[in-house]
Amino acid sequence: MSSLWTPSGEHPVDRPGDRAGTDPSASGPATPPPAAPPEDEPELTPEERAAAEEYARRLDDARQQLVEAPAGLVIGQQALQFYELAALHLSQPEPRLDDARLAIDALAAVVDKLGSRLGDTETPLRQALHQIQLAFVEVSRSAGASGPGD
Repeated sequence: MSSLWTPSGEHPVDRPGDRAGTDPSASGPATPPPAAPPEDEPELTPEERAAAEEYARRLDDARQQLVEAPAGLVIGQQALQFYELAALHLSQPEPRLDDARLAIDALAAVVDKLGSRLGDTETPLRQALHQIQLAFVEVSRSAGASGPGD
């Protein structure tokens, strides 16, 4: 039996095939019954259990999609989060240049270190890196002209 983590604790979730080989007449150590939830934690309703099982199924599906996708594509998508983070810091009324610089450096580290190993995502990532670096220079100059920097 699998379990699902929630903020209120772990809850057992039945999945097809989990009960295979649990014939009580079979030899081997007996599996203890699941522990009752603590008194301050209510037991799951049938609707909550169904929702938890659906969530577990969707999580398994998402994991399978990650396994089937080329790693370079997944890493490229994650690296774009550094671009977005830098852009957010640069777009603030008072730009947070140090935070933007860190996000840009993280993107550069991924692109420069992995390079062609990123496959088809290398070129768009290099373009994104170049764009955000230019934006950083522009915002830095504007922030420097309007008063004390970051």
